[in-house]
Amino acid sequence: MIPARLASTRFPQKLLQQLGDQSVIATVYLAVKKTTLFDDVIVVTDSEAIYEDLKKLGGNVVMSKGTHESGTDRIAEAAANMDVDVIINVQGDTPFIQQEPLEKLLQQFEDETVQVASLMQHLDDVQQIQNPNVVKVCVDKKNNALYFSRSVIPYQRDKAATVTYYKHIGVYAFRKKALLDFTTWPVSMLENAEKLEQLRYLENGVKLRMVLTHFTSVEIDTAEDLARARALLDEMKNSKTENE
Repeated sequence: MIPARLASTRFPQKLLQQLGDQSVIATVYLAVKKTTLFDDVIVVTDSEAIYEDLKKLGGNVVMSKGTHESGTDRIAEAAANMDVDVIINVQGDTPFIQQEPLEKLLQQFEDETVQVASLMQHLDDVQQIQNPNVVKVCVDKKNNALYFSRSVIPYQRDKAATVTYYKHIGVYAFRKKALLDFTTWPVSMLENAEKLEQLRYLENGVKLRMVLTHFTSVEIDTAEDLARARALLDEMKNSKTENE
């Protein structure tokens, strides 16, 4: 499922911005379909414009009925009456999603204790580490998330210490019960402070299994991100042409 809200706070109507031959949201939808991993791929939106954009492609898109605080709440409404075991939530602003990380996410559920899983990447760029629009995550030795933050975590007080930073990629997988449980809990204190919905799980004692992946990604949160995504798309097209 791909939650798609039109009225983004930082970059309004970002999902309908042009990226190559399609909108951002259409690019994400087609990328997820291309993996062939899922019984179905569904965009869940509050926007007639997004609905019509996906319908032009012949895409599977539904209108959400309620007002939702988060994308997780939005897809939970759509999934409530579906006969499914595991639901993947691919954010509508991640146009370069690939098969390999999604397949790794699905594999986590071979462990019956895993209720929620998500993706992370190594983060080396100092500007991104310090950028509050880039969400960082710290993990334990089993790759369960300890905390997510827009701040720099961990803070390197000892400059001689070796520190590994991870960027959180906003793709989640849930068992159906874990997804529906999320909607019964009020917005938590840390979630409200950081504006990061995944903290609601941690504050309610639910572990998030993090999966390390290395695919090239740009999450489109700002106009600058869109410019980076367009440049990356051009680079990928040029590389493909040279290799043909």
